[in-house]
Amino acid sequence: MTQDQGLIFTILAATIGLFIWGRWRHDVVALGALLACVLVGLIPDAQAFRGFGHPAVITVACVLVLSHGLQITGVVDVMAQRILPSDAGPMFSIAALTGLGALLSAFMNNVGALALLMPIALQIARKQELPPGRVLMPLAFGTILGGMTTLIGTPPNLIVSSFRAQSGAGPFTMFDFSPVGVVVALAGVLFITLLGWRLVPKREVAGAASFDTGTYLTEARVKPGAKAAGKTLREVEQLLDEADAQVIGMLRNDLRLSAPNPRRILRVDDVLVIEAEPEALGTVLGKLGLQLEAEREQEAQADADSSADAQDTAKSPEADTNKKDSGDTDIVLQELLVRPDSQLIGRSASSTRLRSRYSINLLAISRASHRSIKRLRSTLFERGDVLLIQGAPGDIAEFAGDYACVPLADRAISIPNPGQAGLALGVMLVAVAVAGFGLLSAAVSFAAGVLVFMVMRVVPLRAVYESIDWPVIVLLGALIPVAGAMSSSGAADLLAQLLMEHVAQGNPVIVLTLLLVVSMTLSDFMNNAATAAVMCPIALSAASQLGVNPDSLLMAVAIGASCSFLTPIGHQNNTLILSPGGFRFGDYWRLGLPLEILVVLVGVPLLLVVWPL
Repeated sequence: MTQDQGLIFTILAATIGLFIWGRWRHDVVALGALLACVLVGLIPDAQAFRGFGHPAVITVACVLVLSHGLQITGVVDVMAQRILPSDAGPMFSIAALTGLGALLSAFMNNVGALALLMPIALQIARKQELPPGRVLMPLAFGTILGGMTTLIGTPPNLIVSSFRAQSGAGPFTMFDFSPVGVVVALAGVLFITLLGWRLVPKREVAGAASFDTGTYLTEARVKPGAKAAGKTLREVEQLLDEADAQVIGMLRNDLRLSAPNPRRILRVDDVLVIEAEPEALGTVLGKLGLQLEAEREQEAQADADSSADAQDTAKSPEADTNKKDSGDTDIVLQELLVRPDSQLIGRSASSTRLRSRYSINLLAISRASHRSIKRLRSTLFERGDVLLIQGAPGDIAEFAGDYACVPLADRAISIPNPGQAGLALGVMLVAVAVAGFGLLSAAVSFAAGVLVFMVMRVVPLRAVYESIDWPVIVLLGALIPVAGAMSSSGAADLLAQLLMEHVAQGNPVIVLTLLLVVSMTLSDFMNNAATAAVMCPIALSAASQLGVNPDSLLMAVAIGASCSFLTPIGHQNNTLILSPGGFRFGDYWRLGLPLEILVVLVGVPLLLVVWPL
C-alpha cells in the first residue's frame, strides 16, 4: 500500500464514519473530505471544485427545479385524482398510491413526490381505519423504488452514468436503467401491496390525524366563464360527488339560501357554500371554475389598500408599509411536518418570530411519538418533527411555504392552473424525450427545460433557486473529485483486488452480487449519492481486473445505492415518515429487510441477462 492509498483510505474511513454518525450534515462532511484531499495533495488545488461543474450535478439541480414546477402547477394533483381510487379496500388503495409514487419518482425528485402524496396517504389511512404508518411506509418505499428506473430518477444513477462516461464508454442514456429497474420496482411494489404493508408495525400515534379539523366550509364565487355558470345545482352537485363534496348553501344578491332548489340555475357572481375535505377543495374549485370568496375579498381589500397607501404616501412619505394583515378570520389547528431540507432545522419558535411575523402559535411538537416538550418556544426544531400550529389558514400556508413544511392533518388549498400545468407537463415530457433519444445530453436538455420554466413563469424566478436542494448539490460536487482520487491513487484497484481474491475468489457473479449488497448496506447508513461515488471506482477496477463488462457492475452499484430500506436515516423519504408514522429506528427492517432480499433475488439474475458479464 502506497502513502497516497493510505491517505485516501483514512479520509474515506473518516468520511463514512461521520456519515453514519450523523452529527454533521452530509454536505459539511463531503466538503471536509474534499478539502482534506486537497491539503494532503491527493487533489490538485486547481481541480478542487471542478465537480461543481460536472454534468451530473447540473442535471440534479435542473431536475429539482422541473419537479417543483410540476408540483406547484397541480400536475401531480390531477394525476392523483384520476389514478387513485375514491372507494376501494386497503390493499387496492395502497397499491394505487404506491404505484403512483413509484411512477412520479421516475421523472421527478422522489422527496417531492412523497411530500405531495403524503397528505393523500394520511387521508387513505383515516378512511380505511389503518395506522398511518401502514400507508406511509409503502408509499415511501415505492417512491424510492421508482427512482431507480430512469437516469434522472435518483442521483446515484447520474453518478453511475458519469463514471461510465469518464471510463471512455460514454454516459448511460435516459432509459438504460429501465429494463432492470422497472422489473425490480414492479416486483417491490407488488410485494409491498400484496404482503409487505401487513409487516409494518402498528403504531397508533397522535401525529398523523389526531388533530383533524374535519371538512372545510368554504364560500366560492362563480367567476365569469366558469363551467358552473348556466348549470343547475343538481348538475353541479353530481360533479361534486366525485370529490366527496356538497353544496350546503347559496348566496345571490345578498340573499342567503340554506337549502337552494336543485333546479336553480347558477349565474355569474353567485356564491356557493361548499363543504369539502381539504384534499378535495382545490379540485372542486378548479373543476367548476370557482374562486374563493376570501380570495376575492382579499384582492378587493388589496386594491383599496393600494389606493389608500398611495394617498397616505403622498401625504406622508413615512407611512408604514410593513404591516401584516392576512385577511383570514377563522382560526384552525394544523399539523406541519418539518422536511429534511427545511430552514427551520436548528431554529426555535422564538428565533423564527412565529407570532410577530406570521401571527401563528406553536402549540406542540411531536418528536418520535412524544408530544409533551418543556420550554416549547426555545426548543430547536429537528428534521421529521411534527408541529401543531394554531392560526389562520393563510398564515399557516405562508409559513409552511417559507420553511418547507409538509401539511399533514389538513392539506393546504391548491387550485390547479390548467394552462400552466399543461405547459409544465409538456416541457418535462419534451426534455425527457430529447435526453432519451440522445439528441442532447441530459444536463443540456433539462437546463433548457428550466429556462423555459423561467421565461414562461411556470416557476417564479425567486423560487427557482429555492427549489434546489443545495446540500445535495454540495455533496455531489465535493465527492466527485474525492472519488477521482480513489482511482488516481490506485486505492480502488487495491480494494477491488482484495474483494476478488479473498471474498469472491475470482467469480464475477459473486463480485456483482457483493457490489450490490455492499452498496445497499452502505446506503442504509449514508447518503445514496455518496455511496455511488465511493463504490463506482471499485466496480470499474473490478471489471478491469476480471475482464468483464463494467456496465454490469456499475448497474449493480446503481441498484444497491438506490435501495435503502432498513433505517430512517438512509434516505430522506424514510426520515419524512418517521414522526407521522410513529416509527422507531428498528421498525424499518421488518418490511425493509424482506424487500432488500427480494431486490437481490430479482436484480442479480436480471443484471446477468440484460447486462451480461
